[in-house]
Amino acid sequence: MSQKFGELIPVGGGDPIPLLKKTLLVGRRETCDVVLRFANVSSNHCQLYVKQGYWFVEDQSSRNGTKVNGKRVRETDKRIDPGTVIAIAKHEYELHYDPLDLGATGPPPSENNQAEEILSKSLLERAGIGTTRRKS
Repeated sequence: MSQKFGELIPVGGGDPIPLLKKTLLVGRRETCDVVLRFANVSSNHCQLYVKQGYWFVEDQSSRNGTKVNGKRVRETDKRIDPGTVIAIAKHEYELHYDPLDLGATGPPPSENNQAEEILSKSLLERAGIGTTRRKS
């Protein structure tokens, strides 16, 4: 039997999808590592990969998006902790794995969404002078 790096459990029932490699392309196309035969799943929908013992997802500019715990993932890394629900188009899966089995040591690696947080604030807010403060 080949090594398994975790599995996607369909929310609402269905057969679990084993994750057999540390980098997987998910989509409708037959050449994908995980093939989801649904009309609303893009040909190359998203990529799942292991980094420092944790699974991450990166959307591949899919038409109907990828969500982790209900929040849309852009083309940046998004960590998927064990037991987290990932939605590929509207199809939801719970990701089951053990970070220790995948080589995790120490705290989980950070996500690369800091740029998004920085860009969501004005220059004045980032400098700490754009917010109104009440005098005490």
